[in-house]
Amino acid sequence: MPRYVIERDIPGAGQLAADELKAISRRSCQVLEGLGPQVQWLQSYVTADKVYCVYLAPNEDLIREHARQGGFPADRIAEVRAVIDPVTAE
Repeated sequence: MPRYVIERDIPGAGQLAADELKAISRRSCQVLEGLGPQVQWLQSYVTADKVYCVYLAPNEDLIREHARQGGFPADRIAEVRAVIDPVTAE
């Protein structure tokens, strides 16, 4: 299954309170339940003004549909071509 990184421009994202992040996470999970098991949210990284999310999905269209239904921005979507880490250097 293809893996995608979604970049979401959300000014002030890093200042969101824990309950706000929980509400956003719940909304995301609700939408994912409606879309079925073909789209999986793996994790997200919150920075000052952006959220970077990692998803598994058969195509980019389903990522965009999740964003549309959830009311989340999906400013940039990139399919992951390879994963590297320190072990790759060995």
